[in-house]
Amino acid sequence: MEGHRFTRFAHRSDTRYGRTDGITVEFLDGDPVRSAARPTGETVPLKDVRLLAPVRPGKIVAVGRNYADHIAETGMGAPAVPRLFFKPPSAVIGPDEPIHYPPQSRQVEHEAELAVVIGRTTRAVPAADALSHVFGYTCANDVTARDIQKADGQPSWAKAFDTFCPLGPWITTGLDPADLEIQCHINGERRQHARTSRLLTPVADLIAYISAAVTLDPGDIILTGTPAGVGPIAPGDTVEVSISGVGTLSNPVASAAQ
Repeated sequence: MEGHRFTRFAHRSDTRYGRTDGITVEFLDGDPVRSAARPTGETVPLKDVRLLAPVRPGKIVAVGRNYADHIAETGMGAPAVPRLFFKPPSAVIGPDEPIHYPPQSRQVEHEAELAVVIGRTTRAVPAADALSHVFGYTCANDVTARDIQKADGQPSWAKAFDTFCPLGPWITTGLDPADLEIQCHINGERRQHARTSRLLTPVADLIAYISAAVTLDPGDIILTGTPAGVGPIAPGDTVEVSISGVGTLSNPVASAAQ
């Protein structure tokens, strides 16, 4: 299925899958990422459903320092090969769900990123064929407890907290990831602005590099890196990640869940 926006949503007491034109949602009979889901014929207004994270990944593979301007602002060197780490699926939340500011941190930051949703089993795929293994793309926020990252010198734990991987609002298929605009706004103020043409390791090469070592399954996510402009968020803020051709993912920031 190409050229559609696929959703996962709550309707009444059920979790369902569908595709949307931005006004209505057409129900599907299954998860389109993992099956040949078909329309059921039922539709409802988009405003009458609650959007959830559009995919439930088995694993999330993320890359750090993949934009030169972000490398410059960190004061670190460019990696010789993609610098990879994992985020746990338990970190995933959907649109409008709160990012919880954990009590262990005093410096939580936003990181707007293009997320790649894998559509079929991918193992040792060459870069020339890699994009054919992609189901679609969505917005992501690789939320990071920066003080914890600085204290232990590696990213995984600082990025692993519950609610630290917002995804959404839906998965858009049929996109060319080569030159998409990516932005992040905090309370309406733009903090990040770049294009995916500035990725040091483009999407196809990332898939090839990762799949040479790790089998990627349908529904798995690759976070492609964040551009310059990362900065702090605080309880009461609203974070918006926007990607051209995809849409806008919005999440409030709240104090840690009690």
